[in-house]
Amino acid sequence: MDKMPKWADVVLIPLISLILATILSALVILAIGEDPIEAVNLMVTGALGSTYGWGYTLYYATNFIFTGLAVAVAFHARLFNIGGEGQAMLGGLGVAIVCLSVQWPHWTIALLAASAAAMVFGAAWAAIPAYLQAKRGSHIVITTIMFNFIAAALLNYMLVNIMRPQGSQDPATARFPEAVHLPTFQSMFSTAENVMFRGAPANVTFFIALLACVVVWALIWRTRLGYEIRAYGKTETGAVYAGISPVRITIIAMLISGALAGLMAINNVMGEAERLVLNSTEGAGFIGIAVALMGRSHPFGVLLAALLFGFLYQGGAELALWTSIPRELIVVIQALVILFTGALDNMVRMPLEKLFLGMRQGAK
Repeated sequence: MDKMPKWADVVLIPLISLILATILSALVILAIGEDPIEAVNLMVTGALGSTYGWGYTLYYATNFIFTGLAVAVAFHARLFNIGGEGQAMLGGLGVAIVCLSVQWPHWTIALLAASAAAMVFGAAWAAIPAYLQAKRGSHIVITTIMFNFIAAALLNYMLVNIMRPQGSQDPATARFPEAVHLPTFQSMFSTAENVMFRGAPANVTFFIALLACVVVWALIWRTRLGYEIRAYGKTETGAVYAGISPVRITIIAMLISGALAGLMAINNVMGEAERLVLNSTEGAGFIGIAVALMGRSHPFGVLLAALLFGFLYQGGAELALWTSIPRELIVVIQALVILFTGALDNMVRMPLEKLFLGMRQGAK
């Protein structure tokens, strides 16, 4: 019998952890001589108080949904994929090649081709660490971290020496043709009388991210492959006894994980920058780890956690713009959220388990 209800594990523990992180963050703000209530109000207004703020919040959240799902799928197979950053970089390379090498008649066709390329490039970059883990016993954490740096060096070489337009000093590709530009929220939801999401980078990729949540949920909990991934993640010995191949599950789970991370490039490369630039991922691959941890590796939890971190990113930018509070404080808040939802998980979990166990025994 479970020590506490599933909803408490999925919702209550992350919520309490978030409250504790918020309290500590407020104390930090007080320590630097600022008003925490005013800071929270400014963050909420800046991130959620207008369609412009929502546009940025949802743009950041879209990135985090993809990388959070990538980490979550690997988690279910007991694999810690820290290579989402590099896999997203290579996904961007695939998007740029597709968008620049073909004269696409419409953005919908280009989107399908670019999405396929992003997933293939991201999966290919995850395949090497997966093979090394499955066949050679190399630890997936070490190899995926190393491949982030290799991906950054490879992308730098490609942009500086091969894909940079002649005469340009900017290490970036040429701008994508207008035919492949994705619809933004401004163009989708504005009317002649009311312009919404003005200048915000949120685009149609957000709906692809929502679809990805549904697909991952169906894969993990409604397919035989998903059952095998979860079984292997729970107990390797039992999975092997049941005829599940550790090599096969390791490689497949990492391929899916890499494909999801690569798919993030649709949002930031094709949707926002409309070209490939250095550091286009902006750390989203690493934020995905925190998103997956806070979301308990469940797609719905990942969605909520991604929205939270999107709020922190946009709210933090507004905070740094209008107050003397440094934007680095948002990194501190993110670190506190990760600390409580990850490293100090048992500090919240154990008292709750005792509480629910006592309530269950008292009801008998």
